[in-house]
Amino acid sequence: MGRRSHNVEAPRPSLVDSAEEALRTWLVPGRHRPGDRLPPEHEVAATLGISRGTLRTALQRLEETGEIVRRQGSGTFVGRILPPSHLDERLERLEPYSSLAKRRGVSLAARRLRIEQRPVGREAGKLMALDPSTHVTTISRVLLADESPAAVMFDIVHPSVELPGTERLERKLEAGHMVLDVLIELGVPVAFARTRVMPCLVTPREQVGKALQVRRTTAALELEEVIYAGGGDPVAYSRDLFAPGALDVQVIRRLDPASPMPVAPPGELARRSRAARASRDGR
Repeated sequence: MGRRSHNVEAPRPSLVDSAEEALRTWLVPGRHRPGDRLPPEHEVAATLGISRGTLRTALQRLEETGEIVRRQGSGTFVGRILPPSHLDERLERLEPYSSLAKRRGVSLAARRLRIEQRPVGREAGKLMALDPSTHVTTISRVLLADESPAAVMFDIVHPSVELPGTERLERKLEAGHMVLDVLIELGVPVAFARTRVMPCLVTPREQVGKALQVRRTTAALELEEVIYAGGGDPVAYSRDLFAPGALDVQVIRRLDPASPMPVAPPGELARRSRAARASRDGR
């Protein structure tokens, strides 16, 4: 007798689930603003290749989260446009880790905080368009997430940025604020960042391993990032090494759709298209 397979396939998402995700993806890129009116239900249903009943169930879910507003007799309107709700870091979004932690309900703090003035050095100086001997503000610390070591962080702030006094800056960082938070509060016109993601090994003998309390040689994640202002001028540099499991990084790549993407099987879309043509020809 042959062996029976005990593999159980994960259940496929329902049409309602797929329609909900397609609609949310359509709204996320910022093509719409709160208050914009969406196309009539029959047009959206036809585009998605689903029935109006399925669409209404998906719309009801979005209405419950406030992402759309439906007004009897007036139509459907864009409500509160939400970012993707997964509890991970998506590199296409520039967002302070403090905001990410707040959404997760995680409490941040810092220990072993050091704020110093010292030469930027050759490597970071090249990335920040500075002479290696230029003195800059450097910040190092261990980030705690719910009182457990989550990352070792090292930041450099460009000398063109006028930071708060040392005591005030220490209070903010010790409370779990990021350097990006500080830049935003100062009104620095932050526009984008370039980030390198690098795997690395951490041993319990080295200083980083001791800070993260690793017990054996283990893989960790290192992020090197340069933050730029609107004119393309670098304003800050960071190199952060995260403890195993402390940060889940995903890169989402998608086309920017002009309309919600169809979710029905291709055969169903073809059948609906033929039915629509036959209906028009019969008029």
